[in-house]
Amino acid sequence: MDIFANIDTPLFTYVVLPLLIFFARITDQTIGTLRLIYSAKGFKYLAPFVGFFESLIWLTAISQIMQHLDNIYCYLAFAGGFAMGNFFGIYLEQKISIGVVLVRIVFQNYNLQLGSNLRLAGYGFTLFDGEGKDGAVKMLFSTINRRDLKSFLRIVQDINPNAFYTIEDVRQVKGNVFEKTKRGSIFSRSNPQNRKGA
Repeated sequence: MDIFANIDTPLFTYVVLPLLIFFARITDQTIGTLRLIYSAKGFKYLAPFVGFFESLIWLTAISQIMQHLDNIYCYLAFAGGFAMGNFFGIYLEQKISIGVVLVRIVFQNYNLQLGSNLRLAGYGFTLFDGEGKDGAVKMLFSTINRRDLKSFLRIVQDINPNAFYTIEDVRQVKGNVFEKTKRGSIFSRSNPQNRKGA
């Protein structure tokens, strides 16, 4: 059923309808990008929930394409919305900062003040002795909530502005630090990393 069947003006056909399709595709693809990220992080309840709305919006947009196969502007709007939706999906995921990351830092000259500052800020870490290309090094490992990454790195860079570090996503974490610092958001409650016994 074409919900716009009774509207047949050039303005609607070549301007309004393509814009509606464009924004519908931005919305469904943004949701779709978030759904894929949630699935990869193990959000088995949240991912299907947002997937329902993704498919519903997609069906609405594609139905309008099928009703207007001779309108090239609808095709362009559909493809453009897909591209922009990917961008916005990744942007939103970065802003929401869901999940946990592992930070590895290598120091040629480790400063004990850094450890003190990290502890004062509530971050746990493990320190190892290592061997690098130019001799002995210290390696610091810390598993933190992704939303805290900027503040964590700010502490590190205040003491060691040239520190070498790598960051990677962690799929599952179990431990007292995360059980004590959980927040009561919908993301925390549905996050498999924050469940006892996970």
